[in-house]
Amino acid sequence: MQLTGKLEQSKTKPAPNIDCYIPEIGNGTAIIILPGGGYSGLAEHEGKGYAEYFVKEGYSCFVVEYRLGSAGFRHPAMLEDALAAIYEIRSRAEEFKINPNRIGIMGSSAGGHLAAHTSNAYDQYESSISLRPDFTILCYPVINIPGNSGHAGSYKNLLGEDATIDEQKAVIPALLVNKNTPECFLWHTVEDQGVPVRNSLDYASALNKNNILFDLHIYETGGHGLGLNTEHPWGENCLKWLERR
Repeated sequence: MQLTGKLEQSKTKPAPNIDCYIPEIGNGTAIIILPGGGYSGLAEHEGKGYAEYFVKEGYSCFVVEYRLGSAGFRHPAMLEDALAAIYEIRSRAEEFKINPNRIGIMGSSAGGHLAAHTSNAYDQYESSISLRPDFTILCYPVINIPGNSGHAGSYKNLLGEDATIDEQKAVIPALLVNKNTPECFLWHTVEDQGVPVRNSLDYASALNKNNILFDLHIYETGGHGLGLNTEHPWGENCLKWLERR
């Protein structure tokens, strides 16, 4: 029987709520999950849905309720929430019976942007505990800015309506990739009109240029926001990828 509960942080500020899904017998690996929703909402099937899938395979899962633009918050609030979650989970690794060196981050759509951003901007904050994810899982992520295959609504909610090009470029994950960026699993569909496939292709290209290992799966059919509601075997492929880490 798995343990489920809500972790309300107290050691760090900001302190996002985190829903915990802990397997009875775990494999020592944790996945911090950031649901999508255009920085306007949090899609349950990309949070709880993923957690229920991966916890059955022995992964400890933590779904983060990060702050949103629809509630008046702007960058860096979202990034700080994701980093606070990493700090909290890693600092309590023994309690959760996980390996502190096997803590990854996962996100879909705008949550994918946040996961990718976190994977490259963790060193912008000082911490007594490493804030670097050990791996990244990206599901049809928002990467690029509007006008360059990006998702206008996500960036509006993230930065506000009057963000300059320089402010937008400062949070484009593909431009932040470096030799210390974590290894990554990505998947996307060619038919995705909400967030075009170029977003994943550009992030994979940046990883390749920096000699970062990645596993990219591009499927022909399917719209945006599928999650696990698809016949595509990305979940199985992701599990195989995680086993190789």
